[in-house]
Amino acid sequence: MRTSSAARSFVSQYAKTTALVTVAGVGLFGLKKWIAGGVCNSKARLDGKTVLITGANTGIGKETAVDMARRGARVILACRDMEKANKAAEEVKKRSGNDSVIVRKLDLASLQSIRQLAKDVLASEERLDVLINNAGIMSCPKWKTEDGFEMQFGVNHLGHFLLTNCLLDLLKKSSPSRIVNVSSLAHERGQIYFDDINQDKDYQPWRSYAQSKLANVLFTRELANRLQGTGVTAYSLHPGVIHTELGRHFWPTVPLWKRVFYMPLVFFVKNPTEGAQTTIYCAVEESLQNESGLYYRLNMAVCLQSTGRP
Repeated sequence: MRTSSAARSFVSQYAKTTALVTVAGVGLFGLKKWIAGGVCNSKARLDGKTVLITGANTGIGKETAVDMARRGARVILACRDMEKANKAAEEVKKRSGNDSVIVRKLDLASLQSIRQLAKDVLASEERLDVLINNAGIMSCPKWKTEDGFEMQFGVNHLGHFLLTNCLLDLLKKSSPSRIVNVSSLAHERGQIYFDDINQDKDYQPWRSYAQSKLANVLFTRELANRLQGTGVTAYSLHPGVIHTELGRHFWPTVPLWKRVFYMPLVFFVKNPTEGAQTTIYCAVEESLQNESGLYYRLNMAVCLQSTGRP
């Protein structure tokens, strides 16, 4: 009783301050919700269908896998780290109630690994209804893939380019089927450096990342052109700014004074479930069946929308 009385006394004494704090708090959470954006409300079922997701052991890839499994799909987690992938598979099974979740080895920095995965999938799977090219690396040091390509361009674009082409016949056989390429808003700042594709002359992590994400969008558009009439459609997307492992190479390079500035903004960063919504939308939304080659991003105020040409 004393506590309640003291609380009422405090509110009465500091009415304006209390009201201001309350409004500010509600406003901040409202803004966070607005930034998180819409949710894919499609009720589409995927029973009898197969979905392959690269980089599905963490972040939005894992959340996408959970959603696909809940819809009844057979889900293939294609990952580099098999220990993490097996743990993720068990989590996906538990959360979705679907035991049809399997793991396959895939190192997108190795063309041999990509070809081996494609060979295994073609030998073991009768169909492939959705291919989600989700895995990626961002703002890493100047590394090379096993085959000598700059790491970001090699993993984010070339690896998925090869994987997609190796699986195209199975996707066509399973039509109507979809290819979903997870790009980024960073593509708007990108350009393709045809005279220095590996950035050997002047490597800048963010410039290389933007180049790879632009390549994702351009690849999607060309796929749409070449796959007309096959029943296979392609989509690229920007998932938003999300708290995942993707930023593990970027954050340590940020000066301390910038980290202090960025820290309050972390409150508004989307979680992986929120970040997966655009991918899920492109993978299952029925109204997209006759669209192909477009780029999608989250309309923060209302719903998921296509922005058309990048």
